[in-house]
Amino acid sequence: GLSIYLAYSTVYANNFYYSPFDTVYICFFCRIPRTIGVAIPMKATFFITYVMVDGWAGVAGEILRLKPLVIFHLKNFFLVKTEKDRDEAMDPGSIGFDSNEPQIQLYFLLGLVYAVVTPFLLPFILVFYVLAYVVYRHQIINVYNQEYESAAAFWPSVHGRIITALIVSQLLFLGLLSTKGAGQSTPVLLVLPVVTFYFHKYCKNRYEPAFVEYPLQEAMRKDTLERAREPGFDLKTYLASAYIHPVFKGGDDDEKFSMMDEAEADQVLVATKRQSRRNTPVPSRHNGSE
Repeated sequence: GLSIYLAYSTVYANNFYYSPFDTVYICFFCRIPRTIGVAIPMKATFFITYVMVDGWAGVAGEILRLKPLVIFHLKNFFLVKTEKDRDEAMDPGSIGFDSNEPQIQLYFLLGLVYAVVTPFLLPFILVFYVLAYVVYRHQIINVYNQEYESAAAFWPSVHGRIITALIVSQLLFLGLLSTKGAGQSTPVLLVLPVVTFYFHKYCKNRYEPAFVEYPLQEAMRKDTLERAREPGFDLKTYLASAYIHPVFKGGDDDEKFSMMDEAEADQVLVATKRQSRRNTPVPSRHNGSE
């Protein structure tokens, strides 16, 4: 987003404008810090307008949902014949993480870059985050359908992008200081990207296994349920023939290792320490006296 835009619109263009053709590649890398330091403050007005048009108007469009409303009325007029068709036409779907989440990360990057250069941009980004929190909180709770529960499995990717935004903002800040006559203090700031990178490595080694590996508590719970539903189940014997094609298995093996029916499996009660996370708990289907 920001780095590609600045690299193309300012660094690349200014380099070919000021440099001879025979020394273009050398001067290109020499002028990157200074050109970026000059170009960043000049683009502040553009990004203020961008946040207002794309961010504020996007949040307002999210709460209004004019496009889904028009599509619903068209389906209701031409396609709806039964109550099932009406329910399908009114289905809002799930929230689009592929489009909304990158937008939030882009504004976070803009806030980091312009926090020192042009602090006047920060109130616009802050207003966007406040409006986005109120609107998307309402949409997730009351409008969209929760189609899956990922248990925060996407957080390592988000954390990596936040660290990348921090490093980009620190490098651009170095280029800005080089244009303000603070060249002597610029090498001291080179420690910031290095420290930020090692912090990312520490968090990756310390917390990423909790997101990508299966917790032992959940595995133990599944083993407890399996032992209760299949008391005589021999796991070693089952694994010995688990990857054999069913054609080469005998009928006795299929009957021996057949699992219980779903209706019978639902009737098995196993005492666990699992707690419900639902906001509105429903009454249990099983009576304690049974």
